[in-house]
Amino acid sequence: MLGMGFDWDTVQLPLNCVDRHHRSFEERVLPVLVERGIGVLGMKPLAAGEAVRSGTATAEECLRYALSLPTSVVITGCDSLAILEQALRVWRDFTPMGPEELDALRARTADRARGGGLEGYKTTGNFDGTAKNPHWLTTASVTA
Repeated sequence: MLGMGFDWDTVQLPLNCVDRHHRSFEERVLPVLVERGIGVLGMKPLAAGEAVRSGTATAEECLRYALSLPTSVVITGCDSLAILEQALRVWRDFTPMGPEELDALRARTADRARGGGLEGYKTTGNFDGTAKNPHWLTTASVTA
């Protein structure tokens, strides 16, 4: 992406408490974005809901984790008023996780998250619109 000859203002990428255990955006991409001053749009803070459904972490922990990273914004899906109120509550009461708390959550999620089983957007093609539309990646389609 960075080699395509464009000045990038922002990048949207999954950032959550299970990401660190398989092909990590947090470890591989986030530091480059921060170093280059590119805005970070964190998405999938609940790992598309899998971190919570699997019992790996609570929604509140997932949201606090993502908000504690060097992001410009964290985007979370809200499919009901209750979920929206939960997100607003976490934001209103937000205190960043310190290094020890971040590390403890990463350690607690490691076994279930290894191999990307909770991150189908990394391990399957089910979420990959680009694979189905490779023309999106050509210079002509980007500049059109």
